[in-house]
Amino acid sequence: MKILGASAPQRRALVWQVIRYGLTGLAVTAIQAAIYWTLAAPIGLHPQIALVAGFCVAVIAGYVLHGAYSFPDDAREDRSARRAIRFVAVSLVSLGINAFWVWLCVTTLGWPEWSPIPAFVFVTPAIVFVLNRQWVFR
Repeated sequence: MKILGASAPQRRALVWQVIRYGLTGLAVTAIQAAIYWTLAAPIGLHPQIALVAGFCVAVIAGYVLHGAYSFPDDAREDRSARRAIRFVAVSLVSLGINAFWVWLCVTTLGWPEWSPIPAFVFVTPAIVFVLNRQWVFR
């Protein structure tokens, strides 16, 4: 991401893109977290299986919403299968990161099922934004 050498309009555009990404990502993450927690805590499904179930719904919602709102100009130019494959690849990285949080918090440390959700909301999206901006929706 070229920020320092960018013009003021480019920096403003990036700031708005980050805001759109944050709001859209928050909605997508809320969908995934709600499905994860509902399946893991009240229903008692294994936390990693619950995570994958939430992921499957969130990846579809994320592709549609991020393409429409977070990266609309870039998304219009490239609606190819390659972009969809890249989005799924980045989403799998996201799943791996979130699986790590579940393993660390729930399995290893014995914390409650909700404990990895803050990392889902704050840590993982920062990494995924860079990957989406630089590789998927470029």
